[in-house]
Amino acid sequence: MDRYPTVDEVADSARRLVSRYPETARLRRIGASRQGRPILMLSVGSGPRHVLVVAGPHPDEPVGGATALALAERVASGGGRSPATDPGLVTWDLVLCLDPDGAALSRYRPETPAAHTLAGYYGSVYRPMAAEQPEWAPITGAQLPESRALFDVIEERRPALQCSLHNVDAGGTWVQLTRDLPGLAAPFAASAAAHGIPVQDGTFDALYWENPSPGYYVLPPPGSTARLAAGSENIGASTWCAPAGYGGVTAIVEVPLWAADRAADPTPHPDPAGALRDLTGLVRDGGHRVTALFDKARAFLPPAADSPPRRVLEWMAEGLYDLVAASWEPLRRQSAALTTAQVCALDVVARRQPLRAAGLLAGLLETSRDPGAPALRRELDALFTAWCDDFTRALRLRRVPVADQVGHQCRTAVAAAESALG
Repeated sequence: MDRYPTVDEVADSARRLVSRYPETARLRRIGASRQGRPILMLSVGSGPRHVLVVAGPHPDEPVGGATALALAERVASGGGRSPATDPGLVTWDLVLCLDPDGAALSRYRPETPAAHTLAGYYGSVYRPMAAEQPEWAPITGAQLPESRALFDVIEERRPALQCSLHNVDAGGTWVQLTRDLPGLAAPFAASAAAHGIPVQDGTFDALYWENPSPGYYVLPPPGSTARLAAGSENIGASTWCAPAGYGGVTAIVEVPLWAADRAADPTPHPDPAGALRDLTGLVRDGGHRVTALFDKARAFLPPAADSPPRRVLEWMAEGLYDLVAASWEPLRRQSAALTTAQVCALDVVARRQPLRAAGLLAGLLETSRDPGAPALRRELDALFTAWCDDFTRALRLRRVPVADQVGHQCRTAVAAAESALG
């Protein structure tokens, strides 16, 4: 396996698996997207207990479909059988792509050489604003049919484990849990080591979550006053927390597209206060520079109502960069205790946000026929190229093979199921 399958390829592979294992596997439509695209779920096994796997929650995170297929094949074929993957005991329900509309908006082509470069990735992927992300939208109060489809499956299946499959663009691997699974930490770490993926010892996504071991984060209990992450105070409304109503737990498994070995470095950072100051400036300055170019292009870009990328750019321009930087303020009071890994995680975020915006704006400028678009595109391209080169060099990024991303997610999902099912 040397590339990510597309959404259509994942669906076709699922149909072929059902034809090979007709007594074990079933494929059905569990809902439709905002634009009417089918949301498909592949079920393997007939056991009374359920494990729910969610692929494609974010369209810029391409590994989930491949992992879902690998898990389905393992359960259906009997490979590496354990009680958690015995189809007579457990049914594995695999949502093949939760956001097919978002996937359709991406210009990312996994079969091309550019897909393996940072510039090729950020220049072509699409990531929705928070209110249009199916797992996250309920936090904002948005009601999406994709979210409803997942909530309905959770209510129907009442899974002991929900496993949400994610990519982080750069850094290391980690797992976030809505409840502690004591049997997971050791096999998770062993899997990461076997696949040559650094374990993220500190992550922006779970800055204030409980952290009993490296790369292992547990949601604080309800009512905790600790900040979770920027904008996530109402996380209990997300699809992640829905299985808890039936005694289940959710594991969010993150694997990096590009690894940064310092993401696993637990040594104290030599100048954390200076690093925080520099990274705060980096995210704000980069964001404001993209916003300035966006402002010049607003008059000839498609209206936000008709353009999801435009909506994302508007959302980011309205203060996202400052919100991200402000969420780090509590860290300033404990900066003396920050590790190299924790600073690395913030470094990735500081560079990621302007690059995401630049890639989206470049795509809009590319399709514009306005005579002012080419000059703005050249100015943007110069920034974009410099930022990608600096990102790769500063964090010494290396590409993680697709097979290792998939293998690690599979092993982690099975280990989580073994722990959750007891």
